[in-house]
Amino acid sequence: MDKINVVCPHCGGVNAIPLKETYTKASCGHCKASLLDTKPLSLNTETFDRLMLNDQRLVIADFWAPWCGPCRSMAPAFEEAAKSFALKAQFVKINTEEEQTIAGRFSIRSIPTIIAFKNNRIVDQISGALPASQIIAWVRKHL
Repeated sequence: MDKINVVCPHCGGVNAIPLKETYTKASCGHCKASLLDTKPLSLNTETFDRLMLNDQRLVIADFWAPWCGPCRSMAPAFEEAAKSFALKAQFVKINTEEEQTIAGRFSIRSIPTIIAFKNNRIVDQISGALPASQIIAWVRKHL
């Protein structure tokens, strides 16, 4: 059976899990916490790089800032969209005020910007606040 590497959202441990269409249970081999947690992770440069190098899933990154009204209004939609992709995609949030290195690396000029990464490469990006339904549709086309 094919396996896929997944970084635990709780401890950062790398887990090789069987590749399935859906999952009802999956626990981290290191900390035993559920790998099915869909809450977007807030990442810094170190945790972002670790995720990008070790996680083989689609990574959906929301580049935002606390002072940005559209960013704040989109945050609940981003969290809602993440619930549709347990173990299929890892949703992450990058605060561009605190993590200017990551924002600069990807030439983020407007926020919110969402970037889809696969195998440590950009597959697509979109700017502007979106409702959950549009985020879900956009992510599905990259799975």
